[in-house]
Amino acid sequence: MIKKIIPIALPVLALIGGAFGGDMLRAPASHANTATETTAAEGHDAAPADDGHGGGDHGTDNHDAGGDPTDAAWFQFPTQFFVPLMRQGDLRDVMILTVTLQTDGASLDALSKKEHTLRDALLRQLMIHANTGGFDGNFTADRNLVTLREGLLQAAKTATDVPVNAVLIEDIARQPG
Repeated sequence: MIKKIIPIALPVLALIGGAFGGDMLRAPASHANTATETTAAEGHDAAPADDGHGGGDHGTDNHDAGGDPTDAAWFQFPTQFFVPLMRQGDLRDVMILTVTLQTDGASLDALSKKEHTLRDALLRQLMIHANTGGFDGNFTADRNLVTLREGLLQAAKTATDVPVNAVLIEDIARQPG
């Protein structure tokens, strides 16, 4: 029994270890945005840094807690999603995704408290998508990504009563298993 599990477990563990190591070696976030947010929170006049994404808060916490609660806020899962692609009982590839949920500023804290429930629901939906062939062929075609986002949005809305307005797929890659 162990001899059958080891050939499957070793590549998966190596993939997870490599992804974790790569995440640890990633360059730290620039301190320019942090300094700007700190001076703005202290009441000093400072223009927010434009990161090329149309402004807004992209972190897991809402820095403008006193602002308009209807402003968009984003909850990024702290770790990536790993979805094994199995074919006839064999691990062929692994899909790696970075997912962010869009909500309003007032709901960001409640959404972060539901992280584990949301992660379970999204991973379940990703497994369904993988098992129905959603990651076969050109998985980055627009119609395929729209289907994936819609499925993930529906899963997130079903898993929690916190408003989720959109699902953003920030990174998506297929790694040979």
